[in-house]
Amino acid sequence: MKVVDAIAEIMKREGVEFLSTYPTTPVIDAAAAAGIRPVLCRQERVGVGIADGFSRTTNGRRLGVFAMQYGPGAENAFPGVATAYSDSVPILVLPLGHQRDRAQVFPLFSSARTYASVTKWVETLNQPGELGEVMRRAFNLLKMGRPGPVMVEIPADVAVADVADQVALQYKPVKATSPAGNARDIEAAARVLIEAKKPVIHAGQGVLYAEACPELTELAELLQIPVMTTLEGKSAFPEDHPLALGTGGGGVMSGPSYHFLSQADVVLGIGCSFTKHGMASNIPAGKTLIHATNDERDLNKNYAADHPILGDAKAVLRQFIDAAKDLLRGRPREAGAAAEVKQARETWLNEWMPKLTSNEVPITPYRVIWDFMQAIDPRDAIVTHDSGSPRNQLVPFYRATAPRGYMGWGKSHALGTGLGLIMGAKLASPDKFCVNFMGDAAFGMTGLDFETAVRCGIPITTVVLNNSAMAIERHALVVSHDRYRTRDIGGNYADLGRAMGGQAERITKPADIIPALQRARKANQDGQAVLLEFITSEEIAFSHRRAL
Repeated sequence: MKVVDAIAEIMKREGVEFLSTYPTTPVIDAAAAAGIRPVLCRQERVGVGIADGFSRTTNGRRLGVFAMQYGPGAENAFPGVATAYSDSVPILVLPLGHQRDRAQVFPLFSSARTYASVTKWVETLNQPGELGEVMRRAFNLLKMGRPGPVMVEIPADVAVADVADQVALQYKPVKATSPAGNARDIEAAARVLIEAKKPVIHAGQGVLYAEACPELTELAELLQIPVMTTLEGKSAFPEDHPLALGTGGGGVMSGPSYHFLSQADVVLGIGCSFTKHGMASNIPAGKTLIHATNDERDLNKNYAADHPILGDAKAVLRQFIDAAKDLLRGRPREAGAAAEVKQARETWLNEWMPKLTSNEVPITPYRVIWDFMQAIDPRDAIVTHDSGSPRNQLVPFYRATAPRGYMGWGKSHALGTGLGLIMGAKLASPDKFCVNFMGDAAFGMTGLDFETAVRCGIPITTVVLNNSAMAIERHALVVSHDRYRTRDIGGNYADLGRAMGGQAERITKPADIIPALQRARKANQDGQAVLLEFITSEEIAFSHRRAL
């Protein structure tokens, strides 16, 4: 057996379903021979995004894998892996490496050296006989602890070397486990929550990865505490729930999140990192912080934790529920938060309804988002954004009602990432209406990979909000735009979509938004990838941007 054949067999035993890849590596044919479907993208960072979106959608229970050639292939994949690392997404990355006798020679690119800063762990497979141990270490780290990309670099000469059959045939899949929190710490923190006057739960994507959404809802209802989510945690709590505040992240916030977080006396952060970052909701001073995470590096990182708790979100939330029940002894906690949440939401939406329902032409992006919400049941969809204006416009207003019905991302935010993510989501959940919202600048980065969706039979819908400008950069490109029109960009993207073999439409009137979305959904159900180009205004007003 060749090393690549053994790798394919091990991946199959670990439940790997497909291999996202580009352009050449012997891993591709080995995976295909083992019954693992290769999906060839048009560029490497989109291929990483496909693996990323697949892992996110399945909470890492089914893992995305990306493989690429040495040199330019490994170099081009870097931004995709950096995004997965910053957003804590478990993907297996398998770059081919230069053969061992020249791997250290300048200027040959070393994945093992270069990717160390954006992977949870990286190792070079230097000896064929070490394959079983190396792959076991890789899957162990993929399945346990804080998620993140793991890399195994395979030197070209090792890839085609012989290895004993038993290395693969005796391989046993890694069984995952997770820790609970300290019981006494949780009892003390639960007491603080119960005695708080205006507590808020700040839920991150750790809740999603732990599949702890039912426990989060149970705790919120038990203690009548409103819940906001981080950008990456959006959909961890149903946003049509009476206690749902919506999302704060990407530099924007929903109105209820802004209202409650600014007034809170106690904040329970569960499954979040509490990182001070432009894509995060910074926590105002003066709050009592309860911070529960599975990564000790997050505790006391940017904020002093009054009650630090280290453990898996599902186990910790169950411990909180049990401790709260013991402390309450059957007494209900005061239930007034839901009415205040409702009032805050109504006040906020009334301020924004003129934009959300505007009949102006060019179409405001908020009208596209609002009509999408009216036309599509969020339980039937998986939605993601791209970076820049589409993220800022979509995140506060879109109501995600089912876990992983929304993919928020952004601590590392390369334009064009959403296209790969939504293809991965569709591979993971073929029954869902999978839609990515991107601007015309983002389409310029990765738009040709719409052809990947067409060619590989991945029926997604890509919404392009085309304002023919880099609108969000107005503050930074003033003189240059006045003199040289540096913010102007252009193109007919519907024409490109059709040229790439997809179904495509250009929409210019608000009344045509919902019919176009309905046609797109029907085409997706029939197996066609769709591109909808909406001609929009240069809208850069955002909800509570940089407010806290």
